[in-house]
Amino acid sequence: MRRLVRDFSLVLMISGALLLADAAVTLLWQEPLTAVIALIKRDGVDKRFLSYCRAPLSGLELRGLQALKTEQQRIAYLARQERKEVKTGQAIGVLQMPRLGATYTVVQGTDDASLQKGPGHYPETPFPGLGDTVAIAGHRTTYLAPFRNINQLRPGDRIVLTLRYAQFTYKVQYDRVVQPTAWWVTHNVGYERLVLSACNPLYSAAQRIVTFARVQSVLPLGPSAVRGHTAC
Repeated sequence: MRRLVRDFSLVLMISGALLLADAAVTLLWQEPLTAVIALIKRDGVDKRFLSYCRAPLSGLELRGLQALKTEQQRIAYLARQERKEVKTGQAIGVLQMPRLGATYTVVQGTDDASLQKGPGHYPETPFPGLGDTVAIAGHRTTYLAPFRNINQLRPGDRIVLTLRYAQFTYKVQYDRVVQPTAWWVTHNVGYERLVLSACNPLYSAAQRIVTFARVQSVLPLGPSAVRGHTAC
């Protein structure tokens, strides 16, 4: 009987230690179980739309590009095509935040399944290159917590978003803490901008912290850079 009590006490001690360790890791970094799930899901993300070699333009799309004379027109054309063709959960680009030392693959969609793979593009907003507001959401404490330190971004910091047709460099303007229903943050303001959104404060979904960044430069890539080029 005494041995049974001792063994049971040992199990309780180990369980308690594991729970404390899990809580400590979550507080200091991120929730470990969902991080493992995110790593597995990220490896399985469909990345066809990161390369024109993997998802070539159709003949009709190429003919449409050939009719356009400027890089800006070709970027806008490809932005519309990408948005029409990409499916929820597929990778659309790569997001870099140099100040945070963070680089993540962005997927299409902000549903639960998509955000488990990484930051997700709000499908209600356009793709970059159309002079509008592009919005991306990400977790702060779970699923690799891509936006955990979004509050550390400062005015003037660079954010780089690379899609297969162009690379967009944004400069942070400011951030705001808003209610979850504040959809005005995604509205068109007359110029190209990027909006990053995450739950706030940490471990709560009561509010949203939103970072606003204005486009500073656009580097055409692939067929947007060279008229009619297929990038392969």
